[in-house]
Amino acid sequence: MNEESDISDDNQLTIEQAIANLQSEDLGLRVYAAWWLGRFRVNVPEAIALLITALVDEADRTEAGGYPLRRNAARALGKLGDRSAVPALIKSLDCDDFYVREAAAQSLEMLRDVSCVPKLIELIKVQDSKTNLEHPYDALLEALGTLSAVEAIPHILPFLDHPIPRVQYAAARAMYQLSAEPEIANQYGDRLVTALSNDDLQLRRTVLSDLGAIGYLAAADAIGHTMAENSLKLISLKGLLEKQIVLAIPPALTEGAIQVMALMDDLL
Repeated sequence: MNEESDISDDNQLTIEQAIANLQSEDLGLRVYAAWWLGRFRVNVPEAIALLITALVDEADRTEAGGYPLRRNAARALGKLGDRSAVPALIKSLDCDDFYVREAAAQSLEMLRDVSCVPKLIELIKVQDSKTNLEHPYDALLEALGTLSAVEAIPHILPFLDHPIPRVQYAAARAMYQLSAEPEIANQYGDRLVTALSNDDLQLRRTVLSDLGAIGYLAAADAIGHTMAENSLKLISLKGLLEKQIVLAIPPALTEGAIQVMALMDDLL
């Protein structure tokens, strides 16, 4: 096929084998193949087409009603970066499986195609009273922020008071990205910094991810001193550094970049 055909993991799977396995009657092989294609970023037309088809698979369904193959296919399509998957991923936002909906929202965020914005807004506006589906609101809000969907602001604001903290944080993250005035945006950034003192480690991890995603420089010191794994703090600081590098005029670095690099050195 090309040099990518030589990609392999511990099981020596090749691209050709992964594509063949994705069409196998063995559901376990299909689920693994979908994961593998995303893991190794195998962006070839046949793989894309098969993964899109897998988004409507009915064979691989758990007793609880979940769709493992659809989940892996949705995640893989975001990693592969082919926008031809966008319409199918939008349809997947209506899947009965919560985790398929979550994976679809995350992949649509990665693909950065604004055609999904109306559907994302629809989902945060209305709770489905017939099926009582709980939506992955944090993923939906994060996608709207990344996609610069300023028209969603009135519908995002109520989530700042959502009973689930990680959803509140996702709303603050989105509002930081969507606020035109720096002073207003910083209020949402500061809200996330405050959340780094949460007693729940998992929530602190979530906030580290959010701050890294928005590159909020004022959070640098707080990130460096957060009670969490150094690896996660480094990933968060890397997000801040990437934002500063974009602002720099080569070969000079911004003061912010120097500050973040010093914090990263202390964590290594």
